[in-house]
Amino acid sequence: MKRSIKPILFLTLLIKGAILCAQKKNTDFDLQDFIENNFSVQDDDINYEDIYEALFQIYQSPVNLNRANRQDLQSLLILSNLQINEFLNYRNQNGRFLSIYELQAVPEMDLNTIYKMLPFVMVRDEGLQSDNRPLLKRISSEDNNYLILRADRILEKKRGYKSSEERERQYIGDPNRIYARFRVRHTNDFSLGFTAEKDAGEQFAWNPEKQQYGPDFLSYHFQLQNLGRVKNIILGDYQLQFGQSLLFGAGFAIGKGSETVATARRSNLGIIPYTSVLETNFFRGSAATIALTQQLDLTAFYSYNAINASVEFDSARSTEKFFTSIRLAGFHRTASELAGKNAIQSQDFGGNLLFHTKAENLNIGLNYVQTMYEKEFIRNPRKYNQFEFAGKLNRNVGLFANYYWRNFHWFGEAAISQSKGIGAIGGFIASISPDLQMSFILRNYDRDFHSFYGTAFGESTRNINEKGVFWGLKFQPNRKFIVSAYYDRFTFPWLRFRVDAPSTGNEFLTRIAYNINRNISLYGQVRVENKERNNEKANDPVIYGLSTGQKRNYILNLDVRPKSIVSIKSRIQFSEFLFNERYSNGVALIQDLNFDFGKLRLSTRYAIFETDDFENRQYVYEKDVLYAFSIPAYQNTGARTYALLKYKLSKKLQMWARWARFKYLNLEKIGKGNEQIEGNTKSEVKLQMMYQF
Repeated sequence: MKRSIKPILFLTLLIKGAILCAQKKNTDFDLQDFIENNFSVQDDDINYEDIYEALFQIYQSPVNLNRANRQDLQSLLILSNLQINEFLNYRNQNGRFLSIYELQAVPEMDLNTIYKMLPFVMVRDEGLQSDNRPLLKRISSEDNNYLILRADRILEKKRGYKSSEERERQYIGDPNRIYARFRVRHTNDFSLGFTAEKDAGEQFAWNPEKQQYGPDFLSYHFQLQNLGRVKNIILGDYQLQFGQSLLFGAGFAIGKGSETVATARRSNLGIIPYTSVLETNFFRGSAATIALTQQLDLTAFYSYNAINASVEFDSARSTEKFFTSIRLAGFHRTASELAGKNAIQSQDFGGNLLFHTKAENLNIGLNYVQTMYEKEFIRNPRKYNQFEFAGKLNRNVGLFANYYWRNFHWFGEAAISQSKGIGAIGGFIASISPDLQMSFILRNYDRDFHSFYGTAFGESTRNINEKGVFWGLKFQPNRKFIVSAYYDRFTFPWLRFRVDAPSTGNEFLTRIAYNINRNISLYGQVRVENKERNNEKANDPVIYGLSTGQKRNYILNLDVRPKSIVSIKSRIQFSEFLFNERYSNGVALIQDLNFDFGKLRLSTRYAIFETDDFENRQYVYEKDVLYAFSIPAYQNTGARTYALLKYKLSKKLQMWARWARFKYLNLEKIGKGNEQIEGNTKSEVKLQMMYQF
């Protein structure tokens, strides 16, 4: 196609785009629904907050189609290799996009894919619209900004807030959870923001001696991009993502789920501002990426960060104080929890050297990271943790590569830690045909491989003591049907927590989705996991053997979104667990009824559930206020209800209110320890406002 006839094409697509826009106008984009429908797996191991954070960042600052490279397009987790190749070929042949609706002219781009892309992409010709004003003026006049304030609490009184003789274990703060977030950002130019939070039970106090400075947790960043040869520079809190995230991984790692192909790989996203309230696995300091040549980039970083830890002194184990564990939960509600706040200082430095060809078909990178703790890390000795990290210093060096040929993407990364343990992962993703995609991954993480910031693909939450092979398929014979499936086989060469011998397991998932029409969709999903665990011997309760436990999960979901104010979601979840000739099950029946009156939206749910035991708890997604994600466990016997109200007062101000309650039929007390509630109900209220300046 010649550039001279592109205006004619643009007018044609503009008309089609208006039709497309009108078709979507009745259903404003819902990021939470998007995550549930595309990455849904009933599992507590998935960090949905990080997934939401990653996609929310893209949603707030969409990818510019006129600047997007292959890595940017991969990070959307929507496009196949074939679609990415066709997009890049189209742009190379026809030049910059004139409108977002020009995507309809790209071969292999169907309307369903375009619908999914629209919230995350934009078209801007920055060559004609570059902003040369001073930075402060650009920041003060930027439309992409928001301030979020949120408060929530459990209405019933927990044991931790009542008077107790065990003063050290009593909660020292009130039951309110307070959250604040501000951010202003312009894509490929700057980002400035902070996030503050006080959890329920924590104090809002100023006491430097106890590491208290107002809110319990405060995160902040300031980022500049595209300053000549300086491509990216950041001060404050950040994460890094390179290669397959074996050494540097951010919150973009989704892993196994109903999207069986696109989520199997990672993208080189470089330096990313950290804006989450999770208090671990991020850097605090400075980082920068510099273009040494057109094809060679250097990233360097330094971090000095305090971490929560359990500090002890035992002269029999060390002549100095040491710490036995890192506290990942981030709670500082009691005197003992507060004593561990920021107890250890960690220094990290390192970087990445990245080579990429002009055609973007090959990139090779070298990673290095060194971590130094101010005190010795000495774990309480257990059989399963003999090969875990110990000491003050850890070094990692790794090499990764990505190669693209036609509709194939080969990728791999290998690294070695100071312990001489090796971690390696490799595989490929292929678009076999327009209808069929496939992913394949091999992984091997030694029992003494220590990577503190890695989030590479795996069964475990950490990349250690695991071998495995994963195979995923996605088949879409037409616009109505999508069949997704994966099979994963894994082994653990050394002992694990509550598994006192080397063990094996496997897992498979199949999901069939059927779009009956534009307003009605249906999907069914089956997931089966077999994993070995300890089996207590009847004649000797101290000695354990291993037996295979099998967990089966079934989901049937119906969405009805007519062109009216009402939409309906009906869902049934059922699970079974078999272990040592014992059988148990659980079920949840969920009915959602949602109303859209324009400025006012109301989302409601009524669910009933019954589970035999902990193994059959039902994890169910719930609608929540913007930037909050709720996926509680439905366990025991009872009912769950909630109502979420959203009101748009003006273009700049939005308000949310949410009420939710569990009512159990077979419990007189809920929870344990300080979290225990007398009675059979647990209710939560939440209020939030969002203001755009």
